[in-house]
Amino acid sequence: MFAKAFRNFMIKRTISAKLRNRGMNTFSNYEILKNIRINAEEKRKAENRPHEILYFHKVDDPYSHLTINFIDKIQSSFEVSIKPILVGEENAEAVHEPSLYNIYCLQDAKRIAPFYEVELTSDSYPSQDLVGISNSILTAVEDKNFTEIAKKVGIALWSGDKESLTALGIQYEATESEVSEKLELGNKIRNEKDYYFGSAFYYEKELYWGVDRIPHLEKRLIDLGVKSINYNEPICTPKIQAPPTLVSEEKINLSYYPSLNSPYTYVSAKRVREMRDDYPINLITRPVLPMLMRNMNIPEYKGKYIISDAAREGRRYGYPMGSIYSPIGKPARKAYSLFPAIDEAGKGFEYIDALLKASFFDGINIGDTEYLESLVHSLELDWSNIRKDLNTRKWKKVLNDNLKDMYAGDCWGVPSFKITNADGSDPFYVWGQDRIWLLKEEINKRLSSTG
Repeated sequence: MFAKAFRNFMIKRTISAKLRNRGMNTFSNYEILKNIRINAEEKRKAENRPHEILYFHKVDDPYSHLTINFIDKIQSSFEVSIKPILVGEENAEAVHEPSLYNIYCLQDAKRIAPFYEVELTSDSYPSQDLVGISNSILTAVEDKNFTEIAKKVGIALWSGDKESLTALGIQYEATESEVSEKLELGNKIRNEKDYYFGSAFYYEKELYWGVDRIPHLEKRLIDLGVKSINYNEPICTPKIQAPPTLVSEEKINLSYYPSLNSPYTYVSAKRVREMRDDYPINLITRPVLPMLMRNMNIPEYKGKYIISDAAREGRRYGYPMGSIYSPIGKPARKAYSLFPAIDEAGKGFEYIDALLKASFFDGINIGDTEYLESLVHSLELDWSNIRKDLNTRKWKKVLNDNLKDMYAGDCWGVPSFKITNADGSDPFYVWGQDRIWLLKEEINKRLSSTG
């Protein structure tokens, strides 16, 4: 019943808010997750299976190029086996704005690669002939040698080194039909695990995407008590230079693009608030419509992953989800209608922050007029003045303009961010709460260069 309710919610059929919210609460609930883990481990033991982790690798996925460099360290640090699964194209229905997606992914991977001590300098995706050679090599290679060869393939592929790939292809060669069968099987296994991209790990009912989620996999393995004697430090953390707090007479503009129905936006809010306190920024809050209200359909399996993963990230950063009441539709429109007036009064971020907490922790319907009145009073604003905009349409142009600006940086999802200098120059766009650390690095770099 929960799965059906969630599916209906994600494809925007008319269902009751009660069923919709029940589905979201199911996938974000930590107690349910713990029971799933316990049951999975009991079943694994009963079937006498080892601790086996699946790793989905896509040769022309820049994130896979980063992630493959940490496979050996996972295997040496824990008493586990990792089975590589070669995959092909992403599941198309899970990729929104594909042209922007490809541009942004490569740019993002290039930005973070140096912090993980991985080389990735290509300004474009590799040619299809080199991708074909790479897939042929990794189709032919044995699992025990996959990581070693995949790293060599990645270096040659992303640097356009056809000579090195051809040399490897002489040693490891597969027919076109063998490659096709391998990729088809890999995609089938990936899809059966309810995932849709490469660069992801799967262990006993749970998915972990890329370098960003290796710490979650690591913690789970530690909790299972499978550390080896070689484990002595975290497996995968970026080498950051930005300090916890930064003082400067000069300020940087930070535009924040939140959505009221985004679980990732909710888990970002606490750290955005802390960054405003700890860093010299002018925080500009620029809300946008939720993806579902922008006529984007989210498949059930992706929606399930988003909510469960965001809940996991919230716990990681000390901002857990509680009771969820999705504001999709009329509640969101009603709450957005008050934003321009509240933002003009200097409380835009505080308003969005409170709405997110109400939706993702307190289980409150933010479309309730009494709640909105109470919230406005708590912000020390005049309700009699603010309520004049309730249910008006002025907010639509504001949010549309915000969306256009967000898209200008090849970002389409939320939360997104834009850094500019105090005069509005030199924009630096980032998508996702995963990159708040990178925002600090960029701010620190800019202010250090002017100091």
